[in-house]
Amino acid sequence: MARVVVGLSGGVDSSVAAYLLQEQGHEVIGVFMKNWHDTDFTISEECPWEEDSKDALLIADKLGIPFHTIDLSEEYYERIVSYMFKEYESGRTPNPDVLCNREIKFDTFLKHALKLGADYVATGHYCRKGESETGFELLAGKDGNKDQSYFLCQVSQEQLAKALFPIGELEKPEVRRIAKEQDLITAEKRDSQGLCFIGKVKLPDFLKQQLKEKKGNVVEIARDWSGYKQELKPTEEHQYIEEDGKIVGEHIGAHFYTIGQRRGLNIGGYVNPLFIIQTNTTTNTIYVGEGEDHLGLSRPGLCITAEDIHWIKDADKMNVGDIREYQVRIRYRQPLVAAHLEMTTDGLIIRFAENQKAVAKGQFAAWYDGDVLVGSGVIS
Repeated sequence: MARVVVGLSGGVDSSVAAYLLQEQGHEVIGVFMKNWHDTDFTISEECPWEEDSKDALLIADKLGIPFHTIDLSEEYYERIVSYMFKEYESGRTPNPDVLCNREIKFDTFLKHALKLGADYVATGHYCRKGESETGFELLAGKDGNKDQSYFLCQVSQEQLAKALFPIGELEKPEVRRIAKEQDLITAEKRDSQGLCFIGKVKLPDFLKQQLKEKKGNVVEIARDWSGYKQELKPTEEHQYIEEDGKIVGEHIGAHFYTIGQRRGLNIGGYVNPLFIIQTNTTTNTIYVGEGEDHLGLSRPGLCITAEDIHWIKDADKMNVGDIREYQVRIRYRQPLVAAHLEMTTDGLIIRFAENQKAVAKGQFAAWYDGDVLVGSGVIS
């Protein structure tokens, strides 16, 4: 049997992961990562690290396994939070949870675990690991409602080799049932929400730590705007100017808003909600459209520059000129959509079978072959 270091988060998923590994006969060590402890910007008491730490300790005591706490807050700030500020400032929408897995859980934390003599690290993610002749594979979790493979779309072969996902074959109700049967205090604990290790935050307030308010215009683009008569290519999006619409309000800074957002504008008088269809941090302008079926909210495809493409296995890499059919996801829990992928000298072009809403620069697109997550990249 192996020595396995489990990232005990204080939640039910990692608690059951530790229990299952112990039942399999492994030597289990529980480690709590303290990556964030500033609650000034969290909503209510969502995801307070003190409570999570105590719950993780109680789980370790219940299972009779060693327990450690490591403070990775400095690394988390440098690699994740600073990145968030830079991305939002440039008008892009980052996904800190994807980066957290690549940079913290399966890098910094993994290195710490190896120093403890670990053969593997384990987490409570709803995903699975497979192995073929060409290397390790990242597979979707059996619970379609909780599949978290998307969040691990940037992991490497070296990281997968050392990873275990004990609950990947289970569905959430079964995980809670096991926790209840074993009298684990986390059995009924609500799942954490919001940013990885930070919790639910009021994003503008959080970003105001480094980004200043800067008032600008909110411009509405009409549903029948003449520009939509043009054929839009997968790698392009309409670049609006203020003259394309009418000014309907004022905002506090384009860098505080994201594509597809409908809350926080405080503009009334419409039958349907206003959605942000584009932001321009250079001119500090936000463009909105009425209704979720507004043409400005959807795109036929996207592009990922060559340097931002990541393959789980080298054997699956596409060469210039290659064309493949995969299923693509552009955000967590979004249904997979059939897509046509073409590798060019400039990067990867993804053409959706059906237009997709709120395609945001800076987010990650991940492509699958059935249950296998093949690759991913940052939307440009």
